[in-house]
Amino acid sequence: MQNIIVFGASGQLGHCLKAVAASKQINNIFFPPEGEANILDADALSKLFEQYKPAYAINCAAYTAVDKAEDDIDIARKINRTGAANLAAQCKNHDTVLVHISTDFVFKGDKPYPLVESDVAEPISVYGLTKLEGEQDIVDILPRHYILRTSWLYSEYGNNFVKTMLKLGADREELKIIADQIGSPTYGIDLAAAILDIITSDSERFGIYHYSNEGVTSWYDFAKGIFDLVGSKVKVYPIRTSEYPTKATRPAFSVMDKAKIKSTFNIQIPYWRDSLIVCLERLK
Repeated sequence: MQNIIVFGASGQLGHCLKAVAASKQINNIFFPPEGEANILDADALSKLFEQYKPAYAINCAAYTAVDKAEDDIDIARKINRTGAANLAAQCKNHDTVLVHISTDFVFKGDKPYPLVESDVAEPISVYGLTKLEGEQDIVDILPRHYILRTSWLYSEYGNNFVKTMLKLGADREELKIIADQIGSPTYGIDLAAAILDIITSDSERFGIYHYSNEGVTSWYDFAKGIFDLVGSKVKVYPIRTSEYPTKATRPAFSVMDKAKIKSTFNIQIPYWRDSLIVCLERLK
């Protein structure tokens, strides 16, 4: 198998890719540190591509501080748009396929049905806007790309909702969690496995794909599921988004249809609660 290089290797999904690659005994995948793999440094990128001569580049690097991005629009745009464009340009120069991770935040979240890849993207936050701009630049620059939109990412690595809930649940007797934002959690290990399955399939069915775990839930029900599975006694109460104001507006309904990725690559996607059980077992 040809070389794979991962950008954003120290992040949550980067760690998941390391774990899955090890379990699949994929040895020709490389995880250079951010100091050597800065997606805003075109010269450094060029040297890396010359060094590794990758057939595939996976971009996990992103500005993901959703609320902070409302004030840091320039930095968010540099990382989410300029960085993505830089990688696409290097991939074009070196005949490399780019796998780029995007988000459900490119959607407005006002449609009452699972979103397909061809649905109109109308972001309502700076984070969503800059991620969409990154997508558009990749499409314009590089025909040989896979853009994977995902949602509600969690794992045993990094900072995420599951680990935050476990920490808060250990410290508090009750929690109030938003119940009117609806989506699908994504276990990072499952997403990493899907990415590597796409790469090892040697398919050239490029384009935009949606990937999250199966099923639909709210943040409230997600939290309830976490506490029920670990036997926590913390009381969880549902609240509306309006009762917990944030700087950035979140999509109210961002469930994504996964039919395209399942049929194209014959990928089996686990139900969200089943994957949550696996993650919680590993966190023990």
